Amino acid sequence: MASEHHKLQAGHKLKKSSLDKDLSKIARVEDAARAISMSVISLGAGLVFLAAAGLIAATQVTGDASGALIVVAAILGGYMALNIGANDVANNVAPAVGSRAMTLMGALVIAAIFEAAGALLAGGDVVKTISKGIIDPSAVADAQHFIWAMMAALFSSALWINLATYLGAPVSTTHAVVGGVVGAGIAAAGFGAVQWDTMLTIAASWVISPLLGGVIAAAFLAFIKTFIIYQDDKIAAARRWVPMLLAIMAGAFAAYLMMKGLKKVWTASASEVTIYSLLVFAGSIVVLRPIIRHQSEGLENRNQSLRRLFHIPLIFAAALLSFAHGANDVANAVGPLAAIIHASTAGDIAAKVHIPLWVMVIGAFGISLGLFFYGPRLVKMVGEQITKMNPMRAYCVALSAAITVIVASALGLPVSSTHIAVGAVFGVGFFREWYTTHSRRRRAYIRTKDGETINIKMHKTPDPDELLRRKLVRRSHFMAVVAAWIVTVPASAALAAALYYGLSHFH
Repeated sequence: MASEHHKLQAGHKLKKSSLDKDLSKIARVEDAARAISMSVISLGAGLVFLAAAGLIAATQVTGDASGALIVVAAILGGYMALNIGANDVANNVAPAVGSRAMTLMGALVIAAIFEAAGALLAGGDVVKTISKGIIDPSAVADAQHFIWAMMAALFSSALWINLATYLGAPVSTTHAVVGGVVGAGIAAAGFGAVQWDTMLTIAASWVISPLLGGVIAAAFLAFIKTFIIYQDDKIAAARRWVPMLLAIMAGAFAAYLMMKGLKKVWTASASEVTIYSLLVFAGSIVVLRPIIRHQSEGLENRNQSLRRLFHIPLIFAAALLSFAHGANDVANAVGPLAAIIHASTAGDIAAKVHIPLWVMVIGAFGISLGLFFYGPRLVKMVGEQITKMNPMRAYCVALSAAITVIVASALGLPVSSTHIAVGAVFGVGFFREWYTTHSRRRRAYIRTKDGETINIKMHKTPDPDELLRRKLVRRSHFMAVVAAWIVTVPASAALAAALYYGLSHFH
């Protein structure tokens, strides 16, 4: 009987194992089918949007050759907007998603709404014809060559960002546009047309942006670890310091919106920015102290409890970053398009041109659609795959994004929002690596909590393999991102030059 029982049990295990494998295969097939259907839906949505952009442009222009050019340019502008949304906007919401403060779908909806709102409400109605003033318009022979140059710049930068998104590399869309304009400008008017001093300051931002973002994020994380996490009474420490930290975020975002998000509809002086930001900071402390005290009542004395206090501020941060990004970076999509429209209709090259409302609508909705349909890949990469996020680390990244822009603007330094955000993520990860192995406070805290056994272990010479396993930043992602940053300008420039040559010689 016993042997028969064992046989039955073995047979049951075999059947169960086979069933589990079959179910696992079915689940994988379903996941693959779902991914394919989503990619088809995303592709269809993108094509429908580009067709709509072309139709909108067709209703706004005449039926001559310049009208056909504007329709094509509108489609290219829509394509650029989709790619900006897919690549650039991930930086605003990725840390909050990676820390589980927001779901991916919730983050996509919030970011899409606030990106469009920022572009339409605060995007401004005037743009420089050539991004960042890096090409002298007078050096271009005539309006027709200028139009070819702008078409080439727009298409090449969009293609490069599309490739970077496909490869999972967050790059600066501003730098891609700059590279496209430089390449097309050189092809159209020679090396002398480029304002090389301006180009040098832009190149400096490749180093300044990520370093400044990383240092500021690491500094705030060091403060949180020192004064809250590695304290015996975490809840008491949180009640003392979290209101101040969140008030700093509120004041910083107030300044950020005044300097960047609303600068095209309301120009605040330096003294106004300072006064209003300090008022927001002070008012936030008064409001937040009782709120944090109420939220912390009954919480256990552990890190998991602290994370809840940062959830709602991270949602506000993602929304405000998206609003400011929409206000600023919509020009990357619609700036060259507006320049093409002006040159086609007026027949001259102006230093600044008006952006028609229909052009702004294409840019705004293109960015939002690009984020919603094509952004999840980079949201997951920045928020989850570079280093592990939690709400406190995500807070440091979001705050760093605002403060770095404020500091850089005050010093007159050009910065990239993408480089700042990703640099802040790297800064948080590398600081955690250093802190894990070098912090005396952490070792002392562990000793007091876990006794002498841990104390002995901590004083052993670390094994090299163990240290390798402790690396909290994926080096492959770090190298890939840095390489993509370095290549962005020359790659989009070379592509733009080739496209300009093709357009101008085979037209």
